[in-house]
Amino acid sequence: MKELLERITFDKEVLCGKPIIRGLRISVDMILELLAKGASEEEILEDYPELEKEDIKAALLYAHSIVAKEEVFDRIASLKP
Repeated sequence: MKELLERITFDKEVLCGKPIIRGLRISVDMILELLAKGASEEEILEDYPELEKEDIKAALLYAHSIVAKEEVFDRIASLKP
């Protein structure tokens, strides 16, 4: 898994420091948005031939790692009357 996450890079000069794939100008959030809108892995790879299957997996793993670290206590507290 560490190898996948190493595909995610940050550069303040590229897309304002957003997490991107291997230094390309393709952001993690763009890949996630395409997937959320129903694009298949094959469609994404066809539209962005510089990407590899592992890049899409890396974007999903990165998103998972962010969500898994979220603090849920504030959200639970806000639900109480």
